[in-house]
Amino acid sequence: MKRRTRGILLAGLGLGAAATGAGLLHNRRPDRREHLHVTLFSEPGYLGRNRTLTWNGGKPLVVPLGRTRLPRIGSIRLERFVYRFRPEVRPPDGGILRRALAERLDPDDSGDGVYGFVAVHQIVGMFSMGWWEQAREPRSGVRLRIDHPGTPPLIPGADAHSWCDVMVNTPDLGPWSTRTRYLELGYHRGPVPQG
Repeated sequence: MKRRTRGILLAGLGLGAAATGAGLLHNRRPDRREHLHVTLFSEPGYLGRNRTLTWNGGKPLVVPLGRTRLPRIGSIRLERFVYRFRPEVRPPDGGILRRALAERLDPDDSGDGVYGFVAVHQIVGMFSMGWWEQAREPRSGVRLRIDHPGTPPLIPGADAHSWCDVMVNTPDLGPWSTRTRYLELGYHRGPVPQG
């Protein structure tokens, strides 16, 4: 086997091992569970000016209404993406790998080295870990808040009416379009107060 082919294969194996290690570490991060894209519209029916906020998982993201540069929020559209692992890992074709290792390169032949290139491509492709897919189930959403999270409610005993969860696309927020002062993006599994 020529030194150049061996170098290409070793580089491919090293790249594949590095991609696998980085992929496994990256996939163990808590923010790899779900990404949430929230598009806020200033008017009901997804009309008016809009602004998109992104939550990358982990701790909830609290955004004051003033930071959105919208006078109010009339409607909300949600897009969720979850990371899915690739279900199967296919090893490289043994015949192509053997031919790449035994291939002798001819500097005058432009078609030489094809087996080495294909083998490296198959080795690197073997370590592709997964993809982002649009989520169907509403696990994350936006909590509309009158007050900042962690502060005492404005009216003692009225905490149940100081926030409202939005887990699906909402064309008309009704009274919450004028009550909302903070948006909290993240996982919300609690009850949904109405008010």
